[in-house]
Amino acid sequence: MSETTPFRRVLVKLSGEALAAPDGYWLHPPTLAALAEDIAGSVKAGLQIALVVGGGNVIRGARVSAAGWIDRATGDSLGMMATVMNSLALETALNAAGVAARTMSAVSMPTICETYARQPALHHLDKGQVVVLAGGTGNPFFTTDTAAVLRAAELRCDAVLKATQVDGVYSADPKTNPDAVRYDRLTHDEAIARDLKVMDTAAFALARESRLSIVVGSVHAPSSVTAILTGRAPATQVVP
Repeated sequence: MSETTPFRRVLVKLSGEALAAPDGYWLHPPTLAALAEDIAGSVKAGLQIALVVGGGNVIRGARVSAAGWIDRATGDSLGMMATVMNSLALETALNAAGVAARTMSAVSMPTICETYARQPALHHLDKGQVVVLAGGTGNPFFTTDTAAVLRAAELRCDAVLKATQVDGVYSADPKTNPDAVRYDRLTHDEAIARDLKVMDTAAFALARESRLSIVVGSVHAPSSVTAILTGRAPATQVVP
């Protein structure tokens, strides 16, 4: 390996908004290509990568249901389908970057992509393929944060990398509070005691129960995923 990392298998959680174009269009091909090249770098560094991407660049089920014209379960179903669209786009970009990738959806769409099952997903990872996990958990009322932690636990990942808008976990929102303190390393218990918004409550509770490390860093830096996982970019580690 050309770079060192303490991890062997990592689940990378991306927001759907990370794929959006500056003008608001749901997909930005140059961003998608750069992200695929970044993940290809992680694979070349010896990492096995699974991906969960949100659907917020297309639709947010909770938001449309709150508007009152659609029920929450239906809204979340629309959001799960949006993650499939993003995942297929990401799979295509990864293949173009020279990385074998496979989309697996928790919502069965056999004419479009493979249906998620744990053992085949483990097999793909062991063969060095990037597994793009779509469809959330397959159930409404759960976020893609929860889906990411659930799949990471199922697939025996060493950590979840949550690629966000900031370079780690802060004591407050650094965009609005200049006195916010950035943490390099925290335990799960410390993050809970300080009420730090690492992930949503259900996702973080599952991570703590599974003793799964969470790495939080910025998706905006060049080669951000590879740089964070190899220790070349700032990030916060939340550990058991």
